[in-house]
Amino acid sequence: MRQTNAAASPLPPSEVVARLDQSLPASGLYGDLESGAKGSRAPFRLSPQPIGVSPATLDRIERLGPLLADFYRAAGRLYQDSVRGNVAGWPAKLLDAGKSEFVISLARRNRLRNRFPLVIRPDLMLTEQGAILATELDSVPGGLGVLQALRDGYSRAGLESVGAPLAESFKSGLVAQAGIGDPFVAIVVSEEGDAYRPELTALAEELCRLGLRCRAVWPNELEFDDAGVWLGAPGRGPKVDLIYRFFELFDLENVPGAESMFKAMQARQVVITPPPRAPLEEKLLLALFHHPELTGFWERQLGDDSFAALRQHLPPTWVIDPTPLPPFAAIDPPLTSAGRPVRRWRDLCGATQRGRRMVIKPSGFSPQAWGSRGVTIGHDVPAPEWGDALEAAMVAFEQSPHVLQPYFASRRFSVQWFDMDQNRLRDSRVRGRFSPYFIDSGEDVQLAGILATACPDSSKILHGMADAVMAPVAQDPESPL
Repeated sequence: MRQTNAAASPLPPSEVVARLDQSLPASGLYGDLESGAKGSRAPFRLSPQPIGVSPATLDRIERLGPLLADFYRAAGRLYQDSVRGNVAGWPAKLLDAGKSEFVISLARRNRLRNRFPLVIRPDLMLTEQGAILATELDSVPGGLGVLQALRDGYSRAGLESVGAPLAESFKSGLVAQAGIGDPFVAIVVSEEGDAYRPELTALAEELCRLGLRCRAVWPNELEFDDAGVWLGAPGRGPKVDLIYRFFELFDLENVPGAESMFKAMQARQVVITPPPRAPLEEKLLLALFHHPELTGFWERQLGDDSFAALRQHLPPTWVIDPTPLPPFAAIDPPLTSAGRPVRRWRDLCGATQRGRRMVIKPSGFSPQAWGSRGVTIGHDVPAPEWGDALEAAMVAFEQSPHVLQPYFASRRFSVQWFDMDQNRLRDSRVRGRFSPYFIDSGEDVQLAGILATACPDSSKILHGMADAVMAPVAQDPESPL
């Protein structure tokens, strides 16, 4: 991995930011040319230098990649073993909740049992206590194209950032997954994911410059015949060897040709990545990891050292299951609010603001699971709204399980950004979300960069927004992070 120290560019900040802006798609990002500075392509703030983290923090983040790849493999094994009766049946039942028979049948294909996401992106919080917590894992992540463009823009200004060259790593991973030397890759972007189309189109163009035959396409641009999948008319357009799936499995009804894509995959006519294994896209995997009944399984699959390491990075998580408990039973692992044990989910409805420093999220198979949709932060909403969110999560359990996590505040730090409207540097106190992009080729796991999203320190939910600074990460021995 290329590890470079954060440093000031020899160029003035205005020139650095201008080069960054020009590196972004001319059509803007996320379909938005209005929310950023006047004339800017970025719907967020730009910094004249990458965001620095210490060598020790960088080392801890880089070590996470292989651990998370092993976690996905163990999670896949847990689901298969649960289906077959080799372990308890309830994990598979939870992971199948709300899914169609077609989606479940895809997840259970033996042919896919050794297929795992190509891109692994955890959302990391660097806490005041020094922990690095992966509050979510995303295997269909946005941001790849943004990170590639920003890293390229900083590089043009003489500023390097951590990670292997992103587009080259992604290309190598795609070729490895395709299993042939010169594949044609279609990055299929659904209408649901349309906001990410500009960055993925730009990334596809960069992959072409690197020698990979690649296009970002709408689903309805693909056609099918007995020989396989084609871009355009069969026999005339290029035959597609690999589909990079940028659409969610909950949205298949709105993805033209989705069933035909998966049938072609089953016939070995095309490879699809990430594979359509819906259980691997559920946040409740974190709850299964911490469940006492499954501790032995995880230890056997991961080994003692990896299991212990992941316990330091995957936060306690509970599935909001409304099943009544017997009088002498309790939620396990133990859940407390204001120092008192919680035995029933409705006990939390009346919790004080301090006692509800918790987060409710849809687990995954839902349009509400994208980004910050569907997220409720207990101490950030009035008590009635918190109670309503808990009740809604319990009602939704059979079709769309929700999870609960403690709320973890990311560490505060300072960041500079360039005010393009006022043509001046500004400083802000922020909290950061750090999103490393790991490329898992199946043979090794490579860090291909880290995208930092630095939000105003009053923000409870950390995500891309107009007043957030988004920048790649560089190594900085003087960083407090």
